[in-house]
Amino acid sequence: MKRRDFIIQGVSAGLVAGTAGSFGGLINFSSAAPVQDLWDLVAVRDGLPEVMFDKAIASLGGMTRYVKKGQKVVVKPNIGWDVPPERAGNTNPKLVARIVKHCLDAGAANVYVFDNTCDEWNLCYKNSGIEKAVKDAGGKIVPGNTEGYYQTVKIPRGRNLKEAKVHELILSSDVFINVPVLKHHSSASLSLSMKNLMGVVWDRGYWHRNDLHQCIADFVSWRKPTLNVIDGYRVMMRNGPRGVSVADVVNMKQMIVSADIVAADAAATKIFGSNPEDIRHIKIASEMKLGSMALDKLSINRIKI
Repeated sequence: MKRRDFIIQGVSAGLVAGTAGSFGGLINFSSAAPVQDLWDLVAVRDGLPEVMFDKAIASLGGMTRYVKKGQKVVVKPNIGWDVPPERAGNTNPKLVARIVKHCLDAGAANVYVFDNTCDEWNLCYKNSGIEKAVKDAGGKIVPGNTEGYYQTVKIPRGRNLKEAKVHELILSSDVFINVPVLKHHSSASLSLSMKNLMGVVWDRGYWHRNDLHQCIADFVSWRKPTLNVIDGYRVMMRNGPRGVSVADVVNMKQMIVSADIVAADAAATKIFGSNPEDIRHIKIASEMKLGSMALDKLSINRIKI
């Protein structure tokens, strides 16, 4: 993609890192309205999770751009840990609920939510607040704790990861929305959109034994999510992926939304204070041409609530 400059109204630059020009100063300001269908990525800050998502999806043309009437949708948050929302080990339940509602309002036949959790699955679902939030929004919460839910798929472009057992919901879905929480991760450096996909497979141990970063990128080559929504409302800055206490967490009130999983992860590194080239699986995925980490060549809509 070539670099493009746009004219927008009511937003400010540098919303991810909190300083002007965080993504290369791509936006000029005037009284003209935004062109909704040209953004590669939207970065929103300083609002509640559900409000930030409302603004982001509207900027991208609305959920009907991604979800059509009668389609089967899978929303994949991080629900891996038996911790409350304040610990930021899991995706914010208010964000998950809002995404479910947008999908149903767009005409989805069903919206399913699941994760292959690390802690006891029923406690993760309950204590994260996500199970109740999904049900209240009209979605269906599904377990991912049994190998029988998973089917083997081949990954032709994989270098280290040649096959994986993937949850049947991913295989049968029309739309796949990936909703990770941004946080520190002891093995992968950061847990972002690509890392969150480990929650749709059964055997994660193989990934850890066979170059985790390469396997993360390899899996993306099999199927990319329709949309990636990175929750940066509360950010676990250390002791990830589970965290120890709320002392590990900083309230940043930010969000990244993009159909380009590599671009989304690259942008989210800036929230954390890192650079995309320092996160090896992002660099590998970019080299495999699975998306773009060149933020200065993307059209980015920065929105301040």
